[in-house]
Amino acid sequence: MSFIDEVSINVASGSGGSGAVSFRREKHVPRGGPDGGDGGRGGDVIFSVDYNMRSLLNYRFTKFYSADSGGKGEGQHSQGSDGKNLILEVPPGTLVKDKNGRILVDLSDQSNVVLLGGGRGGKGNSFFKTSVNQAPRHSQPGEPGGSLQITLELKLIADVGLLGFPNAGKSTFLSVVSKAKPKIADYPFTTLKPQLGVVGWREKSFVLADIPGLIEEAAQGKGLGFQFLRHVERNQVLLHLIDVSEFAERQAWEAYQSLNKELLDYDKLQKTKNIEHKNLSSRPQIIVFSKVDLSTNLEELKKPFLEKNLLIFEISSMTRLGVQKLLDHIAEVLEL
Repeated sequence: MSFIDEVSINVASGSGGSGAVSFRREKHVPRGGPDGGDGGRGGDVIFSVDYNMRSLLNYRFTKFYSADSGGKGEGQHSQGSDGKNLILEVPPGTLVKDKNGRILVDLSDQSNVVLLGGGRGGKGNSFFKTSVNQAPRHSQPGEPGGSLQITLELKLIADVGLLGFPNAGKSTFLSVVSKAKPKIADYPFTTLKPQLGVVGWREKSFVLADIPGLIEEAAQGKGLGFQFLRHVERNQVLLHLIDVSEFAERQAWEAYQSLNKELLDYDKLQKTKNIEHKNLSSRPQIIVFSKVDLSTNLEELKKPFLEKNLLIFEISSMTRLGVQKLLDHIAEVLEL
């Protein structure tokens, strides 16, 4: 299944039904009074979180969604039926924005939200009967529903986000510590869409997200750019995997500095846009040397990190070396 994390759609709530103009017509009652019923209320546009969804793919091809309008009122004080609500199911972590980018709804901390209310139904002529107007011949039309052009943007919710350049070993690590089955191969950009896995730890658990590989100038939109960085925003802890094998494309310290520069640049960019944003560069970050079983100069690679008093974890996902110790530390940081 394709992973879609941003779509633009149009939504509309239902209009209210019009009230009826009607008079009683009964045998032996020559002057029946007004009995026109009210119109029904239009349906609402409601966003509901489906915790089994992981993509906005359902909204890729259909661009207009509308709730039902209310039914018309009828005689004998019969009220029109209320319009059926439109319920749009989205993954947890979805933002609903207007066409100007303003956030209308954040579905990371709530599960059901009415975005647009339906129009109120109009009153029938029986509502307007008074002592001086015994036979009103008018009713109200229903109120129109609302409409909006919106953008749905998905930011995955996970406790821990896996960061690293392509081929850092993120997918392999996720497959080892969880039941997730990400695509794994020996070439760059194996991961082109985020993968989530639930990691069991000492009768507790946390959610781990394998984010697509980062490249330089991602903060300026290159490569997977913003698609990568937006999913990092919801992570409590960042797990930075650094390839230290003899086949690594860049030195460990260079990789560490480059990735943190991208996080810092992204923070600066969000500030220039006046977007409410929690800095990525200041998130708790756990540094992990991966593929240590394939390293030939591990002690040399560690030196610049140790000079900065940075804590390093050494793992091999293939041999499980150091994996349990790392999970224990993650749980400690998350205060499980």
